[in-house]
Amino acid sequence: MLVHQNNIKNNRFDVIENIYTPLEVPNIISVINKADQSNSAFRKTDELFAIRRFLIEVPEVKNLIFTQKLKSIIYDLFGEGYFVVKSIYFDKPEKSNWFVAWHQDLTIAVNGKTELTSYGPWTVKLNNFGVQPPVNILQKNFTIRIHLDDTDKNNGALKVLKGSHLKDVYRVENIDWQAENEEICDVKAGGIMIMRPLLMHASDRSTINQRRRVIHIEFSNANLPTEIDWAEKELIENIDQCA
Repeated sequence: MLVHQNNIKNNRFDVIENIYTPLEVPNIISVINKADQSNSAFRKTDELFAIRRFLIEVPEVKNLIFTQKLKSIIYDLFGEGYFVVKSIYFDKPEKSNWFVAWHQDLTIAVNGKTELTSYGPWTVKLNNFGVQPPVNILQKNFTIRIHLDDTDKNNGALKVLKGSHLKDVYRVENIDWQAENEEICDVKAGGIMIMRPLLMHASDRSTINQRRRVIHIEFSNANLPTEIDWAEKELIENIDQCA
């Protein structure tokens, strides 16, 4: 576990394989496929299928995701007191030409909009509120990306700029491409990628007939101002896999 801690500390990301077994992955996929897709949280096109507020919209999947193995990794790497703050499911279909440009995850999901010092700009999408918080909150947060398919450069694996988190908020127009070290993060089905939101990352178009399904869950232990709260706040220890 010390190796993973050092990777996250120094590089702001790490890949851990075999978190879910070849039996557990199909069970997760089966629950997702059975979900009611009739509301606005589900976005489906020829190039992308996504579910916003994933753990709220598909609550049946929570006990399959938050196994004792995943919880132990979270506690060992980050300690206790963290909670879920945002969850999204992405499905990049086999023939998708969808890509994501270089960016940091600077926006958090909250339950409303109000004027607050050091918070902004704001976004509103289908009554989902987002805001850029002070950088010290982003520095504490982390994301776990659960891979349901083998993922590499050919089907849109995430690529990162190692060390880019050290620049705090790092604008694309300021990237020195001669100095940056790009790395593609291959992850097998059942593995996870852990990353910090300030790590600059992107993904390319899929070039092979192989889909890429990922569950993206963000965590924090930070308290927000009393005027707002995290939109999807749920303590990890309250998610009981025996429920």
